[in-house]
Parts: sequence; C-alpha cells; structure tokens
Amino acid sequence: MNCYYRRLGSDGPAAVFESTDYTRSNWTPEIQHGSPPLALLTKAIEDIVTPGMRIGRLTMDILGAIPVTEVRVQAHVDRPGNRIALLSAEMAAARPDGMPRVVARVSAWALAVSDTADATTDRHPPIVEGTADPDLFPWKDAEGYVDSVQWRPQSEGSLGGTVYWLTPLVRLVDDEPTTPLQRLAMVVDSANGVGAALDPREFVFMNTDTTVHVHRLPVGDDFALRARASIGPDGVGVTTAEIFDRDGFVGTSAQTLLVQRRG
Repeated sequence: MNCYYRRLGSDGPAAVFESTDYTRSNWTPEIQHGSPPLALLTKAIEDIVTPGMRIGRLTMDILGAIPVTEVRVQAHVDRPGNRIALLSAEMAAARPDGMPRVVARVSAWALAVSDTADATTDRHPPIVEGTADPDLFPWKDAEGYVDSVQWRPQSEGSLGGTVYWLTPLVRLVDDEPTTPLQRLAMVVDSANGVGAALDPREFVFMNTDTTVHVHRLPVGDDFALRARASIGPDGVGVTTAEIFDRDGFVGTSAQTLLVQRRG
C-alpha cells in the first residue's frame, strides 16, 4: 500500500511513524514536503476532537527541516471547551546527534457544530475543471511527493490566481481510513507552488507555515487551489489561495515565504 507514513507503534504517549519516499520535498529530497506532516498532525488532532465539534482552522508552523525518517507525533488539548476548543499536535524527529527536536507543530480551533444550512453563503462560485496543461507544471522532473499527487494545471487563466486541480494518489498512514479534511491537508500546502510568482530555477521560495480556514468540511478526493504569491522587496513573500472541491468553495489558505536567489 503506497502511503506517506507507516505506523511503527508507540513510544510512551507519542505515536511513532516511518516516513516513506512519497514525503520527499521537490526542493530537496532530504526533507519532507509540508503537506504530509500537515496531514499527519491533522489526523492526530482529529483523533482527539470531542464528538459534536469539528475543525475550523489549522495552522502549521515548520520549526526546522523535517527529515525523511522516523517521526514521533503527540496531540494535546490546549484549551478545552464544549463550544470552542484549541488543540495541537507536534512532530518530533532526531537531530544529527540523536537528540529529539520538534520539527513541526499544528494548532487547530475546533468548534461546536449546529444547523445553519438555511444561512449558508459562499464568496466564490464553484470552479469547473477544464483542460489540463501538463506543460504548465514546473516540478515535473521532481520525485517523491510530486509522484503522490495528480497535478492538473488549468490552461485557462484566472484573475484571482493560477488554478490547479489536485488528487492525492496515496494514503496517509498504511491502509487506515483518511478523512476529507486529512485528504485536503495532503495537498493544500502545495498552494505555494501552484501560485508561484517566481521561476524555481532562479529562486527558492519556501514557506515557513500554512494556515487553512474551512467554513465547511471538504468532500471527495479532488481539490482545486486558486493561488497567487506576492513577493516583497526584501526576501519575504506571501501566498494566498482559495480552496475548492467538486461542490464549490471550501475555504482559504495563507503561507509566509522565505525568498532567496539561487547561487
């Protein structure tokens, strides 16, 4: 079974996973792409969410290079509540000297659900998938994570940014069930690449974080990202995106970028 992680057991309160080659970043194969860690930590948080509540916001902070190796994951309830709760999960990996360090942290607001179907509103109409143009995909020669997703760049431009449809092709953990939110997390960190304003052959633009707001839970396996980056004059940028599934608008994402010229 192709997957991002294989469950190895536990080490005290932490779950232990082996990272597979599908987690490897398109920037360098020694580190993980951001989407697999975001999805795994989302899974850990969803496992402890109180029934009758669901996640409305996820924020992942990447605290260091995430190696493609054995990782430990632990989730916490930081602020319990019946209507609003703050939860978090951390991923730790061994440093070169063997000592563990936290490499990524996700925090999530979980909110009590209620019936607001009669008040539903969307800011954006659905995106209908059109003809894909593989020539628009700049990472086609990369391996690892790139091979785990079906990339369908849309040939028709959009004033709101570049549009890709994406479908995860592997599972998250072994053959364990994957929720719709976890499937979205498996691709949403790719907004940085989708909305790239710079040529990756000339610049490195790595995100330090990813924040996702969802006003409704996604459905299915197919997701569209309409993303656009803004680059400042001093090596800092931001990528923002609107997120869609087949039923329409789901939410938004934002990422902070470190921008550097290649030597």
